[in-house]
Amino acid sequence: MTAGKIKLALLFSFLPLLTACASSNSRDPLEPMNRAVYQFNDKADAYVMKPVAEGYRAITPQPVRTGVRNFFNNLDDMSSTVNYALQAKPLPSFYSFSRVVLNSTAGILGVFDLTGEKQRRFAKTDFGETLARWGWKNSAYLVLPLYGPSTVRDGIGEVADTAFRNEIIYSNPHSDRRSLSGVTSAISTRESLLGVEDTIKDAALDPYAYTRDGWLQVRAKTTGDDTGHSNPEDDNIDDLMQ
Repeated sequence: MTAGKIKLALLFSFLPLLTACASSNSRDPLEPMNRAVYQFNDKADAYVMKPVAEGYRAITPQPVRTGVRNFFNNLDDMSSTVNYALQAKPLPSFYSFSRVVLNSTAGILGVFDLTGEKQRRFAKTDFGETLARWGWKNSAYLVLPLYGPSTVRDGIGEVADTAFRNEIIYSNPHSDRRSLSGVTSAISTRESLLGVEDTIKDAALDPYAYTRDGWLQVRAKTTGDDTGHSNPEDDNIDDLMQ
């Protein structure tokens, strides 16, 4: 579970109310199943992930939390280097590679981000975006257990990105180390998003539809997908934010 993927799923919480009640969406043919998984994830977050993230914040100094987050961001840049190359975008690929080289050496394996996330010239990318670039558009919306909003395409992309991290970057580590890396990344990401879940529940009469529509709109900015709304004007996030 990468930081970039989960933040993408929750960024829409800062948008205005996208939906006041449950609404149909052509990108969500699996809605009954997705709603069941959403409810499971909500309970798992309330009883496990959120308390763990709050404990992590309480006992871990801010500089350490920042270093952990930087480390995983650096791994994402390694993946972005490859994916931008697969998308035939040489300049962003070289930019991501340059960040990796600098932060992995002078930044001590990425613990210190010498280039800065806020000064990033090109956003991180992933294999889901690569598949979209290759022509797989408008994949069905899919809520993954413990992971959250995704699509069939992006779920496959996440598996590929995770395999790249484990088999190439980590050089096929022991399963215990692999599990520790995944858990640490998830906790770090969840800690950085504490409070966002309350915004969703307070803003929407139907948090599931709010989550789905917001995630699809944000994701469409990088994949070129349709958002599934019948009204094209609803797809323009920039207008909604004004």
